[in-house]
Amino acid sequence: MLTKRIIPCLDIKDGRTVKGTHFVNLRDAGDPVELAKNYVHQGADELVFLDIAATNENRKTLLDLVHRIAFHVTLPFTVGGGIRTVADVEKLLEAGADKISINSSAVNRPELISELALAFGSQCVVVAMDARKVHNQWVIHTHGGLMPTEKKLFSWAREAADRGAGEILFTSMDHDGTKAGFALDALSKLNELVTIPVIASGGAGQAAHFLEAFLIGRADAALAASIFHYQEINIPDLKKYLAPHVPIRL
Repeated sequence: MLTKRIIPCLDIKDGRTVKGTHFVNLRDAGDPVELAKNYVHQGADELVFLDIAATNENRKTLLDLVHRIAFHVTLPFTVGGGIRTVADVEKLLEAGADKISINSSAVNRPELISELALAFGSQCVVVAMDARKVHNQWVIHTHGGLMPTEKKLFSWAREAADRGAGEILFTSMDHDGTKAGFALDALSKLNELVTIPVIASGGAGQAAHFLEAFLIGRADAALAASIFHYQEINIPDLKKYLAPHVPIRL
């Protein structure tokens, strides 16, 4: 069985780490470079950087900030926000990213997934899926969760995997920031439908929620933000809690 991964997420706006609830009411969570250095020290398995305003502001990801974080990061580093082309990814990889995350651009032009997988390998391509339940269906949203689309989570996940995505980062907008636990039913179904790794995001509030994501949701990795940023849970303690139950890198 593959080792389960714990992944802190840096949501970036105006050069600062921010965190909200249900994708709104953002508040400052600290300097992204200092947070990244701390997560390396704590033993995080990977780090995700999402420039959450890039798409809405119709601009590229903050390359300088990516470079400054990458300088201090010795673990796999995923970057997303405002990525639209192969050239965009080339610049991010040159700045120090190991993987990239696409959401709005993939929904708008699904062929982009295949183009990036062909150019850089599937292992480089993470397709982020922000979804909330609408009339009992998980509906994909883009532009930082502001824009509902016609795509449904499960069919879109299958399509993304078929087009060459290496991982799916599923965030439940309904659970985001609530600290009430992950969307376990949706996670479990995703893992039935696709053979690529699924990262759980949205709702972590205590160590038990991570265990549920791994055992019930069958997630390959679990991502969180505020509970790590505000030191409500530290990663070494979380891993010690998980170790008797799931394979984890201590």
